[in-house]
Amino acid sequence: MNARTRTTLMATTLVLGMSAGPALAAAPAPTASRTAARHITDTLDTAAVRAAIAGVGKPGADATAALVRIGGTEGAWLGSAGVHDLAGGTPADPDGRFRAGSVTKVFTAAMVLQLAGEGRVDLNRPARTYLPDLIPAAYAKVTVRQLLNHTSGIPSVGSPDDSLDHLYAHRFDGRDPADVVREATARKPDFAPGTAQHYDNIGYTVAGLLIERVTGDSYAHQLATRITRPLHLKDTYVPGADPTIRGPHNHGYQVFAEPDGSTTLRDVTVWGAGDTFAAGDLISTTADLERFTRALFTGHVVRAAQLREMFTLPGPSVRDVKTGKPAAYSVGLSTMRLGGHEVWGKTGGRWGYNTVIAATLSPAGTLTRTLVYSVNSTDAKGSDMNPTAMHVMTATFGTPDPS
Repeated sequence: MNARTRTTLMATTLVLGMSAGPALAAAPAPTASRTAARHITDTLDTAAVRAAIAGVGKPGADATAALVRIGGTEGAWLGSAGVHDLAGGTPADPDGRFRAGSVTKVFTAAMVLQLAGEGRVDLNRPARTYLPDLIPAAYAKVTVRQLLNHTSGIPSVGSPDDSLDHLYAHRFDGRDPADVVREATARKPDFAPGTAQHYDNIGYTVAGLLIERVTGDSYAHQLATRITRPLHLKDTYVPGADPTIRGPHNHGYQVFAEPDGSTTLRDVTVWGAGDTFAAGDLISTTADLERFTRALFTGHVVRAAQLREMFTLPGPSVRDVKTGKPAAYSVGLSTMRLGGHEVWGKTGGRWGYNTVIAATLSPAGTLTRTLVYSVNSTDAKGSDMNPTAMHVMTATFGTPDPS
């Protein structure tokens, strides 16, 4: 059975029923020196999860705060560690809002799939059909599906200077998403559509504009109408031009190199959206993202026929353009094997914040385990996964399977 067939069959099981999992009670008030948590457990190793975040917020740690929610039929755990901010040293707010980064892509993909279910968007049609004034003829064959599974071949758009100091100095600069698309599509394709996979933001920038064009409405209002209000995600929103995080939140920090070779931590909590738009602009909480994950994976956000797209990888001939490994991204999600299980989800990174939503399912389609975390990494956009975040992942699902 090839990967495309296998993942399609797996997706079929997702709509059989919703497993709410054990109820999560409010966490007791945390302290800066120890992990705050409440758990109900069956097979979940809660000691390992506690250990994964035990050092958060201490001097020299790779993260200043960590908020974790684990659910599913195999046990539940809710905990937080670290500090609200380094200056005051008060405990991290377990209900704090944070920048969810590329987890935004899952919401964007879900909205496009909803439109497909309504017959307003055809995933097999060229994106140029919906945005003829924005997508040039050179990209006339790029389909909507290829935008969403990162196989469009549209090249990346980056800053002329990607150094951290430059990005920090320009952290309040914003860009019109349409201008970003025009710049990207003025370049030659990285590869022919559908022949390779390159994870990037550009496909989702186009997808956000497509949502606006098809609906005649703003991306933010469609997000509220289609997802956040129906699911009662009261702490989830897109900030637009506002560089702050509204409401309760824990501060984010980034390591900066000093001229003398030393390093310092700067508060990077206030940072504009830049050009992330529908690819990475979301602000949320672990409670909201857990609710969204449960609803999405069990067919309460996207219809069954379209939900299969989120659990279907491109054909086996499609390889990652950088690594040469088999494609790991579907429409909105990605997959990897941990502890002998196929884990589906999405990571996100914005300066000061790393986020994940992830889940495994039983053959019957119940959610056996879900994970949502926000880790205030001090190098949230580094080339390697934050160690604390990785420890939380492996404590929840197991170590990566041999490739």
